[in-house]
Amino acid sequence: MSPAPANAFGPPKPLHAAFGWITLLFFVFTQAYAVATSPADALMGHLQKIMYVHVPSAWVEFAAFGVVLLSSLYFLWKEDERADLLAAASAEVGSVFCGLTLVQGMIWGRPTWGVWWTWDARLTSTLVLFLIFVGYLALRSFVEDPHRRGQWSAAVGIIGAINVPIVWMSVKWWRTMHQIQSNPRSLSPEYLRGLLLNLAAFTLITAWFIWRRYEAARYERAAEHVSQAAALGGYDG
Repeated sequence: MSPAPANAFGPPKPLHAAFGWITLLFFVFTQAYAVATSPADALMGHLQKIMYVHVPSAWVEFAAFGVVLLSSLYFLWKEDERADLLAAASAEVGSVFCGLTLVQGMIWGRPTWGVWWTWDARLTSTLVLFLIFVGYLALRSFVEDPHRRGQWSAAVGIIGAINVPIVWMSVKWWRTMHQIQSNPRSLSPEYLRGLLLNLAAFTLITAWFIWRRYEAARYERAAEHVSQAAALGGYDG
């Protein structure tokens, strides 16, 4: 397995910091633009505007778990610990957005369905996805050997990512209260513009979060290597 460099992490480089600030400002702009330019929906009123955070949260959650899948497969093939660290970083960020998706869905469901939660196929499959990746992160915290941790978590990550298309297709495969996914042809332009802008903003934010978490993970792994070398008498500071 390839060791992580000792100087993998540190204060954000100027370019990285600039990207982070630009992404944040773009996110604020897209939210303000979507809310300000979209009229109240005929049925849901202004509650419809939760779409501008709910749909992008679900999208980037799926994208992050897709990175987990690809990174986990690459780790099992090449045993490159950088792939393991990228998978772990993506799983952390994806789990956060998956949790946000569930909470946002509950906020939308209470006035729409009259309940905070129902064992609907879409909600239940999303909850299962969230629990799988919480278990993935818990597993990583309990296994000390890096190689074994990478192998076991890769297996769980692959299984979890396989659940993504189940979540996506749940509204078509089973009877469900959740509406079928919208598409560009079914949305009015005033809604579509704000949604597409927020999809872009959320994607950039997710990429930033994953990259910074990956850098931090490389730093943590480098510290593990130093600690192991010191324990074996192979590191003198």
